Amino acid sequence: MDPIKQPHTPGGKMPTTTAFGQHFEIVPALNDALQDEAFRIRHAVYCEDLHFEPVRPDGRERDEYDSHALHCLLRHRASGEYIGVTRLVLPPPGPADGPLPFERTCGAALYRGPLDPSRLPRETIAEVSRLAVMREFRRRRGEAQSPLPMSEDDFGSLQRPRCPFIPIGLYLGAIAIARRMGIHTLFTLTEPRLAQHFARFGVDVVQIGEGVEHRGIRIPSMISVPDVLAHMSNMVRPIWEEVEHSVDGYLEESRRVGDLLPTRCRQN
Repeated sequence: MDPIKQPHTPGGKMPTTTAFGQHFEIVPALNDALQDEAFRIRHAVYCEDLHFEPVRPDGRERDEYDSHALHCLLRHRASGEYIGVTRLVLPPPGPADGPLPFERTCGAALYRGPLDPSRLPRETIAEVSRLAVMREFRRRRGEAQSPLPMSEDDFGSLQRPRCPFIPIGLYLGAIAIARRMGIHTLFTLTEPRLAQHFARFGVDVVQIGEGVEHRGIRIPSMISVPDVLAHMSNMVRPIWEEVEHSVDGYLEESRRVGDLLPTRCRQN
């Protein structure tokens, strides 16, 4: 059995009670092999499918922010394959305390008010970026040119609501890691429709600047980790509990075996 494709359940098995948990698992990329899976997925989506980045000879997409980032993988249980990824970028270490990626992309478009990232303690902020899902799981009409599948149909109807498991699971994975690391505020560049979709689940995505052109129009936005946990909808909370249990279990295991767990994560 391939230990990369089929990780054992860490931290004690939690009963799977949601459709998300029956089909998917969130796995932090805490060793070299899992980080390589993250770079492979990013290359398949951002370089080969969408042509947002140039194709690389090694089939792996990386950038300068990966040296201070932690990836979160989505594993498809039936196949054992990793089919989605996102990353949590921390402010770079050192006295310079440089900008997060979105601060470079849309610095001039940001509102310079209370939510100005430059006014917040840098150790409490991070950016969610490089969300990507393999082509086989975003084949529906309208999703081919987006790295993340989400459409109006994903939410069902008032009579029969449902949850878009893949994007919600990846975001919850990033939030679970952020919570463990003592991060209170997450920033992201989002498609305009994303904030409206996430509001249905009690996830308040707050616009903090004007839209900018970045592979289409993107809105600089922030998510408060404590607010998400306090106002999460009843539909999402069981998924959150499964995701949090999985993430915490892997982080605890990494603490024991000495994998590539960020120092801040070890201390919390």
